[in-house]
Amino acid sequence: MDGRTRRRFIVGIACLLGAPFSSYATRAPAQEWAVKMFDHTSHDFGSVARGAKVDHTFTIENIYEEPAHIASVRSSCGCTSTKLTRNRLTTWQKAELTASVDTRNFLGQKDTTLTIVFDEPFPAEVQLQLYCYIRSDVVVQPGSVQFGSVRRGESLERDLTISYAGRSDWRIERVLCTNEHVDITLNELGRHLSQVTYALQVKLKPDAPVCYIKDTLTLVTNDDNPRAARVPIEVEGVVASAVTVRPSPLMLGVLQPGVTVTRQVVVHGDTPFRVLEIESDDPRLSTAYNGEAKKVHVIPVSFTAGDDLGQTSSALRIVTDATGADRLSVEIQAMVVGQPARRPKG
Repeated sequence: MDGRTRRRFIVGIACLLGAPFSSYATRAPAQEWAVKMFDHTSHDFGSVARGAKVDHTFTIENIYEEPAHIASVRSSCGCTSTKLTRNRLTTWQKAELTASVDTRNFLGQKDTTLTIVFDEPFPAEVQLQLYCYIRSDVVVQPGSVQFGSVRRGESLERDLTISYAGRSDWRIERVLCTNEHVDITLNELGRHLSQVTYALQVKLKPDAPVCYIKDTLTLVTNDDNPRAARVPIEVEGVVASAVTVRPSPLMLGVLQPGVTVTRQVVVHGDTPFRVLEIESDDPRLSTAYNGEAKKVHVIPVSFTAGDDLGQTSSALRIVTDATGADRLSVEIQAMVVGQPARRPKG
């Protein structure tokens, strides 16, 4: 008996015996259980410049007790490639599926269907839709603003060139950016007949907080077509702290009431530092640390599951003496299942 036949046999026997199934996946229609794991199923890039970096990320989260496995990802168009961070997900574990559109070798309207095939816990397919129009008259070099990794407190600049060939009166009227920690400077370099060139300078301010930057600049032009009047440019980078903690979130998996598990978080710094205190409002959590100054601290975190069933989320706050990174936060997630242990009477 192969795996698929055995799984169907077990589910059929359980249904006949009236056995309860805690997972929605065992009761949902054939594809619906898998669709519910995605944060969204379509994205419209709009009109983009030739050469621009164009990608989008879908988040997949296993909301069931059974592990889920992605067997394959297919793209209906050679213009779109994909990257999956992991193909096996335990309870509450997440994966990211990033789709990238080739805007150098393809032009015009490019609509793509991504098909994600699951083989565990049950066979299913989910289709994601992407829509993109790649312009031939606007070219951005380089294709995006890439700051890379920047230490907090530092300032960094990136320069782009925007070229247009078409109308003699074409112009960029303004540049929109919702990130208050980014400054924009736009200058027209030249205009000859139907060709126009702009220089775009993008500056990351030194007051930017520790974060992952994933934003979009929007060039607002005087194009007559409303869909073509706005041209997006991706901005990406990481403002890094002098001290980092991993993993965060800390996933503890599926636990029974009364069970204690211990996992480790690693706190790493560029220079030696001390852990002064570890705080938490959750009495189920306990930790251990010492006051030594060193670059790497390995901190054991213990969690004892209570009688409350379902998903649980807590947080640890790690206080250090590191400059600019005196407080770090770690999210801790677990799933408590099964019947609580009975207490003796009296």
